[in-house]
Order: sequence, then C-alpha cells, then structure tokens
Amino acid sequence: MINRSVFTAVLAGSLFAAGAAAAQDPAHHPGEEAVDAYAVADANAGATPFTGTAMFEAFHGQPGIDRIVDSMLDQAKADPRTAGIFVATDMVRLRRTIKEQFCYVLGGDCGYTGRSMVDAHDDLGLQPADMGALVEHLQNAMAAEGVAFHIQNRFLAKLAPMRRDIVTR
Repeated sequence: MINRSVFTAVLAGSLFAAGAAAAQDPAHHPGEEAVDAYAVADANAGATPFTGTAMFEAFHGQPGIDRIVDSMLDQAKADPRTAGIFVATDMVRLRRTIKEQFCYVLGGDCGYTGRSMVDAHDDLGLQPADMGALVEHLQNAMAAEGVAFHIQNRFLAKLAPMRRDIVTR
C-alpha cells in the first residue's frame, strides 16, 4: 500500500491549487473567478505523464477521471477534516484544473492550465493530515470507479513527490 501522506501531498497540490489565488488562464470557464495572469505550462502539473494510454484507459478515460475528481472533491467538501479548506475556493476552477492534471499525468490527450504546485499552495498552510484525508478521498473515488488497486498505487506514486510543494506546515 502506498504511503498516504506522500499521496496526499500530491493530491492536495492539485486540489488546493485552485483554491488559492488562482490565475487567469486560456481555459477559463464561465463561473470561474478572474485571476492574475501566469505562465501556462504542462510542467506546472507537478509530474511527468505516464507513457502510452494504458493508465488513462485504466481510469476509464476522461469520463472516469471526471467521476473520480467530482467524487473526491464532494467527499472532501463533506468531510469535517477538510471542508474548511474549500470554503473560499473557486470550485469550478478547482474541478477543471484537477481533471486536467489527472488527465495529463495519466497520459491522456490533455494539457494542464493551472499554476505550479508551489504557487497554487503557497500561503494555504496545508498540513500532513490535510493531505492524508485528501488521499483517502481519492482512493475511495478510484475504488468506486473500479480502478484496480495496483493501478491506483502507480498513480499515487506518480503524484507523491508533489507533497514537498504542497504541505507547508
């Protein structure tokens, strides 16, 4: 089993990135708050993508990623351990950028338009327990989608190095 605190760090990077003072990007959707400009680059996703499409397909493509991200965020907003993190978050933008990030990292034909993990999580004061709870929600969402356990672990291992850029306390 993968270390939850490592995975949590990765996930929180994406999850909380949109919650911070986000920046305007070319993929801005109606309902998103306007933000200051920043350089858009896939490198901001915080991880290099898997090669090939096997991982993307194991997550059931974009529809599966959408369901996983929506479930994960719905759980996080309902969980007393993490709900406060999302009070002032632009959830439209957050959902979009995490879906982009997951699609990109899983080897889908997606670009990532969010900020870097460091910039997105600066001043959020995320703690290891926050990341642990978010990883738990992601694991629940992946399991509900029917993503095989060994595939979940491969994804979590890919995200884990982001922890150092996300957890700041």
